[in-house]
Amino acid sequence: MKNIKYSIYTKFFLLISLLFGVICTAQNNAKNKTAPNLLIILADQWRGQAMGFEGKEPVMTPSLDKFAKESLVLTQMVANYPVCSPSRAMLLTAQYPIKNHVYSNVNSESAPYGVELSKDAVCWSDVLKQNGYSNGYIGKWHLDSPYKPYVPTSNNIGKVAWNEWTSPERRHGFDYWYGYGTYDEHDKPMYWDTNAKRDEFQYVNQWGPIHEADKALAFMKNEGGQLRKEGAPFSLVVSMNPPHSGYYSVPKKYYELYKDIPLKDLVKDPNIPAEGTEQGDQYRKDVRYYYANITGVDEQIGRIIQGLKDQKLDENTIVIVMSDHGNCLGKHSEVSKNNIYEESLRIPFFIYWKGHITPRIDNTFLGSIPDIYPTLLELMGMKDKTPKDIDGKSYAQYYLNGKGEKPAEQYILGAIISNNVNVNTGFRGIRTKDYKLAYVKKKKKGEYVLYDLKADPFEMNNIYKSDLPIVKRLQPVLVQWLKKTGDDFVLDK
Repeated sequence: MKNIKYSIYTKFFLLISLLFGVICTAQNNAKNKTAPNLLIILADQWRGQAMGFEGKEPVMTPSLDKFAKESLVLTQMVANYPVCSPSRAMLLTAQYPIKNHVYSNVNSESAPYGVELSKDAVCWSDVLKQNGYSNGYIGKWHLDSPYKPYVPTSNNIGKVAWNEWTSPERRHGFDYWYGYGTYDEHDKPMYWDTNAKRDEFQYVNQWGPIHEADKALAFMKNEGGQLRKEGAPFSLVVSMNPPHSGYYSVPKKYYELYKDIPLKDLVKDPNIPAEGTEQGDQYRKDVRYYYANITGVDEQIGRIIQGLKDQKLDENTIVIVMSDHGNCLGKHSEVSKNNIYEESLRIPFFIYWKGHITPRIDNTFLGSIPDIYPTLLELMGMKDKTPKDIDGKSYAQYYLNGKGEKPAEQYILGAIISNNVNVNTGFRGIRTKDYKLAYVKKKKKGEYVLYDLKADPFEMNNIYKSDLPIVKRLQPVLVQWLKKTGDDFVLDK
């Protein structure tokens, strides 16, 4: 009799345990399937070498130094077309510039050729919107062509107009809007809010990144209950203009960190032109201010990430910190970006997802901006929602744990002339971890350039010879990329 009772009790206990396990599993699965939020912090003109933890330049980035320990950091990420509008369009569409038609900066010179983000493009933000997300955009957009009568801002009164309002039907699923086209007076920025009409922009007497961090914190808190849909997953882009020029409008407290550093400690790299040259002198004049802007933006990034944690939103939010392109600042006698050099191409890239993405610094993965969109959708459980007509490829598995397929190379292009948008201008190239091969056209003349990035990281010596094995390997790859992207650029023989 006792054995029978024991058997009944045992079976009952096992049944209860089984039911409890099923319930817990279901709860865990439901938790795991909760749609993650997405936060992208996008700086402008921040070169990838200028981060404190990299140890390459004497720049102070304490927030990102800390964040690097929690994130996947891809140190070889490049801006495949290193200038504002094309880079931003690649991020939003996962298409290279010839396909998405943003193959130069968006301004009044390129406007007659239809260079702007199409209203019909399917951006990742459109996909999120269709799947229940509440989307917000703060800061610089630079994807809509100016049209007459031009908006009466200071960067629209010269020969070339730059700034434009983004009408609601052109916002690609971003419900909350606090942005502008492009405007470089950082200490008195201007914005249109969600419901403002074209002539209803406002100026703010505050450094742009500080103001935009404030707005980002308000969005995450959903202050007033009106900024995002309560209970819905959200995405937020915070697009800060500094460290883009003009560099001198940075708050004094950040400049004070650099003013007493000896100039010799700031100009050690051999690709900085000599004192007495135009770009050499400009570099020496600007470098402290450039670093000060970086440190200021770094502090605001830290505020936003801390705000995310304070709201307990970091438990289920994917965070990306990146730049749209780099900045030579005079190196190689280049004023800023839109060239083949590493300072122009390489950008900071951090991605964080607590409990999912293994934190590590990866010095080998050849990241490209068009790949970010499909990678994000797969990470967010929407792989099947990825549009077919994209150029980017998902590397979600590699992002998670460093296992899986890696890109063999990066395709780079740029400097397509804006005022007649002749695609057979500028440069096209292939970058690997150790080499960069490019064909560069200037003043109707073209030449191949080859740099050994391992032996010559400052790109001081063009070692191109047509019979080199690396040239014979990479030239066909470049031809394949031109065909793949529908690019009519001609590699002269």
